Amino acid sequence: MSTLRYGTSLGPATVSSAGDPLRNGDEDTVKPDDPSDPNKLLQCPYDKNHQIRACRFPYHLLKCRKNHPKLASELKTCPFNAKHLMPKHELSHHIENCEDRRSVTIEAEANTEIQRKFQVPVSTWTNPVTEEDWDKEADDHAATFVWGVSTNQLIQNKPEPRTTNNLTPGLRAPRTLPWKL
Repeated sequence: MSTLRYGTSLGPATVSSAGDPLRNGDEDTVKPDDPSDPNKLLQCPYDKNHQIRACRFPYHLLKCRKNHPKLASELKTCPFNAKHLMPKHELSHHIENCEDRRSVTIEAEANTEIQRKFQVPVSTWTNPVTEEDWDKEADDHAATFVWGVSTNQLIQNKPEPRTTNNLTPGLRAPRTLPWKL
């Protein structure tokens, strides 16, 4: 089987056979099988003739699912990795052995350790006993509030200021305002 390697700005595209390791420029080293490699070719679960790069695989799955609705209804998705599609009867076996499940359980164990480390203590604050009683403190002898009426003694006893102006009576401003202060 031939493997197609897409070109980059550093080198051209190459095709290698199954026995011929991929070469990177002038180096004679074999590339390790990296699961996070975006150029890794994956086989489509809907059509075995489709070989798709890993970075485009989720988009291809959506497109192929629409083109093959009968097969899509028979395949189930792994809860740990949406790229894993398999028949219903193989799903339970896959869930037990899924490589992504191991990484999820390791992360869960790390999260519980972090949660223990940064656990917020329970508050020991209690409501202080207050001696306040607003009914006792109420002023029963206070005047009732009426809108527009002032009970302020300073304003009531204040004499009206006399202003002098030299305007004729028709042009003068009124001495009092239409409302009471």
